[in-house]
Amino acid sequence: MSALTQQERPAFPLIDRFGRLHRSLRVSVTDRCNLRCFYCMPEHGAEFAKRETLLSFEEIHRLVDLLVTRCGIRDVRLTGGEPLARKDFPVLVEMLAGVNGLKDLSLTTNGILLDEFAGPLRQAGLQRLNISLDTVDEQTFQQISRRKGIDKVIAGIDAAIETGFQQIKLNTTAIKGVTESQVISLVRFAMERGVQIRFIEFMPLDTDQQWRRQSVLSGQEIRAIIEAEFGAMQTVNEVPDSQPAREFRLGSGHEIGLIQSVTTPFCEACDRIRLTADGSIRNCLFSQQEFPLRDAMRGGASDDEVLQMIAQAIEAKAAGHGINEAEFKPPERPMYSIGG
Repeated sequence: MSALTQQERPAFPLIDRFGRLHRSLRVSVTDRCNLRCFYCMPEHGAEFAKRETLLSFEEIHRLVDLLVTRCGIRDVRLTGGEPLARKDFPVLVEMLAGVNGLKDLSLTTNGILLDEFAGPLRQAGLQRLNISLDTVDEQTFQQISRRKGIDKVIAGIDAAIETGFQQIKLNTTAIKGVTESQVISLVRFAMERGVQIRFIEFMPLDTDQQWRRQSVLSGQEIRAIIEAEFGAMQTVNEVPDSQPAREFRLGSGHEIGLIQSVTTPFCEACDRIRLTADGSIRNCLFSQQEFPLRDAMRGGASDDEVLQMIAQAIEAKAAGHGINEAEFKPPERPMYSIGG
């Protein structure tokens, strides 16, 4: 944990028992999605939260404002499900963009609806975009997402670029037997558009819990594929320890990220917490615990009482996610329900 100046020190810093200071918040706004990617959701019969159980925009704003102004959260990423499937989503973006002290507001999206929303989102105050892109081939897209639509995703990416978003990253889930054949075309696609692509090791968050260690296409294997085609990649040194991606630069100057959550965990520097769409704090993506806030808030809990509940969640955070331990069990909630 880096030292804080008196001016930087929040009134209620979120420091866990291992000394990690939490500055990043992931906020899921919905568990619904317009795709059915096999590494995240079932093809049929997905169970969604009842709409009345989801936090309202006002409740989300209250928690974000509290965490930013009292606890020192600096960046907020909006996730899902598919966030753009939430009705009037740009309204929430505008509300959060106005939170005093928030340094960065970003979105993770599958891109299907982005062609329509890119302009309104930028106008509302969104700063950065992460767009999921596992392939640029329609047939492979359908195999992975079990829906049609790669043309819509590409149109969304291009719309975001044309709208003027300066920080766009493409996220690819790296799965053995699937991703190897897609790597080169994905890197070329990103290079042509001047955006960074990041390869994320397949994690045990699928609904069917069919994940196996041998299904992970490692960052090292991805790097070997890229370097065989494009030449050696140089490490970018200025990335902070709390940043999950290790960033590399090709000879062309194009940057590529590798998120090696399975083979090279970054847990010891983790600075993020998560808020589920139905109002619970999760201190780790893989935790078996979560700490519900919604009912207490709706029951009249004060800000200080809510902060105490959040503090309990931080205190309970484990040293690491434990994926590589023999007794590891994936969380009962799948990825789409937790929030990506």
